[in-house]
Amino acid sequence: MPWVRLYVRRDGTKVQGHSRWAAGGRREMSTVVMVGLAVVVLGNPANSDSGSGATPRPAPTAVYPVTFPKTERTSSTPRPQPTVSYPIRFPQASKAAARPRPRSTVTYPIPWDRSAR
Repeated sequence: MPWVRLYVRRDGTKVQGHSRWAAGGRREMSTVVMVGLAVVVLGNPANSDSGSGATPRPAPTAVYPVTFPKTERTSSTPRPQPTVSYPIRFPQASKAAARPRPRSTVTYPIPWDRSAR
C-alpha cells in the first residue's frame, strides 16, 4: 500500500497523510485470501470424515535385524587368467639421491683479474 503524504487541495483543504490501496489491489488481495481459505479448509485431513480423526500412517514393513539371503559360492566361477605370455617389466625407482643441477651453465669467459679495491 502506498503512503500519501500531507498535501493541500486546490480549494485550500488540508489532507492528512494516509495509506491507500493501489489500483486493483483489493481484488488481488481478496483472491489470495480466498485461495488461502480453500487450502486451509480442503487441505486439512482432521476436518474430513476419516473416522477417528487421527492422521493415517503407513504400517512399517521392515524386519529387524536385517538378514540377507545366502548366496552359494561355488568354485566353478572362472578365475581371471593373464592374457600376455611375456613378462612385463616396470621401471624401478632409483635408490640414489638426485644431485642438484646448476640452473645455468656459463659458456663465456669470466674476467677474474678485477682489482678488489
